Amino acid sequence: MFVTASSMTSVIGFIGMPGAPELLIVLFLALLLFGGAKLPTLMRNLGKSANEFKRGMAETADDTDDSEKIKENV
Repeated sequence: MFVTASSMTSVIGFIGMPGAPELLIVLFLALLLFGGAKLPTLMRNLGKSANEFKRGMAETADDTDDSEKIKENV
């Protein structure tokens, strides 16, 4: 059984983005797994991690732009 690019595209198109019912199920499962007391702390840490990742990506983009400018000047 071979997987082709067109079959993967149709599978991805079939799955799509999660809607409200799917998100509610995931939220309910997270509440069951981590409990009500730990969930706010978990979400706060997840938000801090996402912000740090964005900051790192922006710094990497700035470093790449600076190195390209240096190459152009040489």
